[in-house]
Amino acid sequence: MSTAIPASHARRRDHRVLIGGLFAVYLALLVWAVLWKLGVPSLHGGDTRAIKLVPFVAGDGYGESGPFEMIANVALFVPFGVYLGLLAPRWGWWRIGALAAVVSVGFETTQYVLAVGSSDVTDVILNTAGAIVGVALLAAARRALGARTASVLAAVCAAGTVLALAASAAFVAGPVRYGPPPGEAPHLRPWHGAERG
Repeated sequence: MSTAIPASHARRRDHRVLIGGLFAVYLALLVWAVLWKLGVPSLHGGDTRAIKLVPFVAGDGYGESGPFEMIANVALFVPFGVYLGLLAPRWGWWRIGALAAVVSVGFETTQYVLAVGSSDVTDVILNTAGAIVGVALLAAARRALGARTASVLAAVCAAGTVLALAASAAFVAGPVRYGPPPGEAPHLRPWHGAERG
């Protein structure tokens, strides 16, 4: 009896391995971007721990959330929904959204504990929305591409990962930094993404 794996099964397995590897790279970049703003990772943050509990509007010493920050928070988690949808196709959007919310709460808690950024309920809401948008985009891709979805999205995710790594390298090499100037407490500044600590 032949034990050969059908070509279609082998391709699906290869796509799954590739997507799993790309997801791991994405998660590493996500941790680096969220916790250390693409700067040098350190477990010794500042001495300011701030929490913004009122989403979107001004409060707790912060201005209202800026459009750039909100778009960035959604965009950062769109790949989360796409990758999980590809790796766990039987999961519903609500399950992926719930996991995204848990991960986002974990990020906000870690930022508070390490004092490496300001914790904001708005981020949790927008990150979760981004993951759900990713699931919706994947559903649209499946309708349009059918059986070719995995191979096409594996190529798209690979290209996106290369671009993300190149952009991260350019950011690190460039003069622009994400966060408030050294020595300035983030809670004294307006709540805008490009200035956030």
